[in-house]
Amino acid sequence: MAQKILLTGGAGFIGSHTYVALKNAGFDAVILDNFSNARRDVTDRLEVITGTPVTCIEGDVLSESLLDRIFADHDIAAVIHFAAQKAVGESVEKPLEYLNTNIAGLYALLRSMRRAEVFRLVFSSSATVYGQPDHLPVNETAGRSFNNPYGFTKLVCEQSLEQIAASDDRWAFGVLRYFNPVGAHETGLIGEDPNDIPNNLVPYIAKVATGELARLSVWGNDYDTPDGTGIRDYIHVMDLAKGHVQSLDALLTSGAGHVVNLGTGTGYSVLEVLQAYERACGHTLPYRIAPRRAGDVACVYGDTRLAKQILGFKAELGLDEMCASSWNWVARRKNT
Repeated sequence: MAQKILLTGGAGFIGSHTYVALKNAGFDAVILDNFSNARRDVTDRLEVITGTPVTCIEGDVLSESLLDRIFADHDIAAVIHFAAQKAVGESVEKPLEYLNTNIAGLYALLRSMRRAEVFRLVFSSSATVYGQPDHLPVNETAGRSFNNPYGFTKLVCEQSLEQIAASDDRWAFGVLRYFNPVGAHETGLIGEDPNDIPNNLVPYIAKVATGELARLSVWGNDYDTPDGTGIRDYIHVMDLAKGHVQSLDALLTSGAGHVVNLGTGTGYSVLEVLQAYERACGHTLPYRIAPRRAGDVACVYGDTRLAKQILGFKAELGLDEMCASSWNWVARRKNT
């Protein structure tokens, strides 16, 4: 019988793609989501992609009674924890909500897991825990800090997992520090679908490409980079989903925890991303140069060698594939 995995926040952008990757790898999965930032029809789309019914429970990760029922009703082997609030700007405006959902939500989940004697967890972390790195590419031994409440919550969660694992060797955690996930499933049936104005570059460009937003604001063109715009490491969401399956496999087979970067190890500038999206959609896209934003750094990209060594992970899809799959998703959605 296939091992069953609980995906908290599994109807969201990364969670839904990981669901597909898990099914393709022979796992079963149960989704828990409160649909605060996910479309309710995503489960129908997942059924079309996988050809099998989707088990989805609507509810909040903060509800320990609900979590206890899920563990009692399903033979859960491990958990992949996505459920969190993730908008940097909003976290500055609403820190209490972010502290509650992201930190208290993890604690509620861990308590319920302990009662159910489920001790394997893949945790959705972020490269934001590196703050402003002092060397590139940034690797997992770099110092950690935070520039906003969202980053603070990810750092506190990582430190909490470290202390829990040190206190009880039954636990094993796979901590995955994402860089910038973009793109969509090749079918165009699932993709990133923010409920409001996007905070991240590629979904914002996508809305410019569809005409939903007038133009892209490029925050600064005087950085010490080849074209003056900020450079970041982007990763296709299906490569990222594959990394979660590999992390899960490692936890279930070795019982040893790990902390790894998931990215391509290559940096792309804002203008390079914009040009790639123009190639994908077939027309030029309007943009304006705006003043730098406080807290932005010139260049961040990751060292991914440890993920390859421990998990066998290697990103296979490049920037053009990321943008082409994103455009396939948003164009299909706009025409349906």
